[in-house]
Amino acid sequence: MKIAVLPGDGIGPEIVKQAVKVLKFFDLEKSLDYAAIGGAGYEEFKDPLPKSTLELALKADAILLGAVGDWKYDKLPRDMRPERGLLRIRQSLNLFANLRPAIMFSELIHASSLKAEVVSDLDILIIRELTGDIYFGEPRGIVTNKKNEREGFNTMRYSESEIKRIAHVAFRTALKRSKKLCSVDKANVLESTELWREIIIQTGKEYPEVELSHMYVDNAAMQLVKNPKQFDVIVTGNIFGDILSDQASMLTGSIGMLPSASLDANNKGMYEPSHGSAPDIAGQDKANPLATILSVAMMFKYTFNDQDKFNLIENAVRGVLNRGFRTEDIYSNGTNLIGCEEMGDKVIERLEV
Repeated sequence: MKIAVLPGDGIGPEIVKQAVKVLKFFDLEKSLDYAAIGGAGYEEFKDPLPKSTLELALKADAILLGAVGDWKYDKLPRDMRPERGLLRIRQSLNLFANLRPAIMFSELIHASSLKAEVVSDLDILIIRELTGDIYFGEPRGIVTNKKNEREGFNTMRYSESEIKRIAHVAFRTALKRSKKLCSVDKANVLESTELWREIIIQTGKEYPEVELSHMYVDNAAMQLVKNPKQFDVIVTGNIFGDILSDQASMLTGSIGMLPSASLDANNKGMYEPSHGSAPDIAGQDKANPLATILSVAMMFKYTFNDQDKFNLIENAVRGVLNRGFRTEDIYSNGTNLIGCEEMGDKVIERLEV
């Protein structure tokens, strides 16, 4: 196994350090190669995705990513900002399928902003198309229009083949769960998502065992708060998936608990927490590393086809939570407040049991 480790910016190095402890626990230390991305890449190479980093990622079997971004880079030209490095690596590796589970750990049910009965036993998987849509569509830019005022524009577009391949991922995933799939679009307004719905329906005919439903994105946002347990697998486009998965994270108590996997057609993946770089708490040992550790669990499951290690890591996280240990984002009265480093150590302790 070859694993590229890209710590990134902000809290990225802190949370990745804890996830690396898990990889080392499974004797993978010699499989790890480190490289810079995002702001760290710009600082060292004047490029948010240095050539050497991309070459390492292309050769790796899997990539572990921390987070990218920092407010201090906001004045850089857009192509040099940390987020562009993230978009470029996703596109360069053709990581088109982003899997974001939103699971309610029973130990954190009171950390959710919703009533316990609404979120108890919640288990949703959002499948987000990751390399198309408005984030990559051309043309785009900022121009001066005929009224002599600045005007920004972006292009939302999807090809038939892009929709088909994410649809197959979604249907195959639904077959392994409860055989329910909800496709989220805005087909009543946007032609690109009108095509999305048409292709999803066509592809669904190949999976007659799966119950397919459709929902407009605004209603889906409302239903995630009103009755989230009606969903099992959700498939949607890039921008809608970005927004809905962050919303779903708060159902579970904290975005610091949500892992993600971004996969290509052969299940090579980049694994990262769903949250950002949080530069306001960087270096303060306050970050929650559990989403990154759970991302390592997903690495074993999807890229290395090792369900046993996935289960071991997830059970270790549950064990730590069950014993009452919490980082600041999930802390409540009666629990034990600990830092990022100690949380990583506690997970290793549970793995050793």
